[in-house]
Order: sequence, then structure tokens, then C-alpha cells
Amino acid sequence: MADAGHAGWELLPLPGAHVRCAWSWLSQEAADAWWEQLLQEIPWERHRLRMFGRERDAPRLSCWIGDPGAVYVYSRTRFEPRPWTPALHALREAVQRSCHARFNSVLANLYRDGADSMGWHSDDEPELGPQPVIASLSLGATRRFRLRRRLPRGARATAADTVEIPLTHGSLLCMSGATQQLYQHDVPKSARVSAPRINLTFRLIHAPAGRRP
Repeated sequence: MADAGHAGWELLPLPGAHVRCAWSWLSQEAADAWWEQLLQEIPWERHRLRMFGRERDAPRLSCWIGDPGAVYVYSRTRFEPRPWTPALHALREAVQRSCHARFNSVLANLYRDGADSMGWHSDDEPELGPQPVIASLSLGATRRFRLRRRLPRGARATAADTVEIPLTHGSLLCMSGATQQLYQHDVPKSARVSAPRINLTFRLIHAPAGRRP
């Protein structure tokens, strides 16, 4: 794909983790074009998730896309992958080259405005493996992305435990190594944001023993 992956990486200061960001991975023109295509092409859904013992609508629109067999279980909900769209297939190829990793699936999230969010979590489901590579492409409105150390049960996080990153239009974030073991991340609500944002998190799903991918 033209006009992608040309920007340099910046390694973020997170002890024990490996998180880097290419702030201008896509040019403004390319990011605008992919935004329009993805918005129309992805079959957006309102997922039902189990949170705090109850089933609730997720506070964003989403779609799970991947190779056949790339089944993902999140918040006790099983997601069968939809087929790759042309835009997502092309973007996967470019992201794989930039991150030097292989991906067989992507979670697409549409944050319609600042009221949509993602709670604190780690991408540490068994099917992702012990040290997954997660590549996160952002398009649209800039949203705050926070990482904080995973603390013992009952401990309270302080400002010193949290790093905040403004993920901008066309930026690519790559998390690898022990990041998911040591840190959680979220996208908090923001009353200042009125525009939508698309986020694509590319992953590699490993088939459980006894099941072929």
C-alpha cells in the first residue's frame, strides 16, 4: 500500500514493556481516504459484553474480522470472525511489514464521540499467547490512550503509574514483549471530543490444542 509505514518509531518510556509509536505512519491524505473507506466498508455492530456480572451493550461499535478459525473470546463472549474487507486486507499487509509481525485478525472499534470508551484491560487472553504483538492504527479524532502498571489486588494506581498518549489521525502504536503482562490500557471518556474515531487492533490468534486454525 502506498504512503504507509514511512515514519520512524518512537519508543515510549514504560519499564519492562515494549511500546512504540509511529505518529505519522499515514499521511493526512492517506488517513482521510482510509477513514472514509473503512467507515462505509466495515459492518459495524453493537456487541453485548459481560461486565461486572451483567450483560451490557459495549460503549462503542465494533466488528471482529479475521482468517477462518480466528475465534476470539473476550468478556466471556465468543466472536466468530467476519471475512476481511478489501481495505482491512491491504492495511494488514502494510502493518505487518512495519511491525515485523504476522496478524490473522483485527478488532475494529468505532468511537462515535467522546462518550464512547474502552475500560481498563490487558490483551492477555490465552489465544493471544504469552507475549502478543498488538498493533493499533488510529483514524479520526485524537483520543487519549492510557497505560498503567498492573497492581496487586486492592492497590490503588497513582499518577506516577500511568502514562497517557494522544493517539492521532494516522498514528500506529505497537505493543509487544511483556506489555500485556505488566500493563493495562484504556480509552477514557472525554467531554471535549465530539468527532468519531476508528481504531484497528491487529492480532495473531493461536488455535487451541486439537483445533486447526
